[in-house]
Amino acid sequence: MNVETYRSALLQKRGELLGGSAAKPLQWTMENNSGRQGDMADQASGNNEVHIQLKLKQTDAKILQAIEEALRRIEAGTYGVCRDCGEPIAEARLTAIPWTRVCITCKEKQNA
Repeated sequence: MNVETYRSALLQKRGELLGGSAAKPLQWTMENNSGRQGDMADQASGNNEVHIQLKLKQTDAKILQAIEEALRRIEAGTYGVCRDCGEPIAEARLTAIPWTRVCITCKEKQNA
């Protein structure tokens, strides 16, 4: 694959994240769970949903940041090179996670 293919994938994912997902917006979730209706189980479930939505938004924000950094690396000509060891990142890894900064070997070392 060439860099333009990855750029397209990154731009598509960025568009999906910025355009919102099928999940309910956090504002709607909070507004509809702020009342005192329902029993304690319903309220706990609502609070849990707000927490899940917040976590999803945080994850989306991290992915968006990583996508922006990957697009800058494409412009700089350093895309596809591992940040830690300097070796090329495998195409399969870039296809799966086009915003990745590290090769699978370095990622496994981080998780160990």
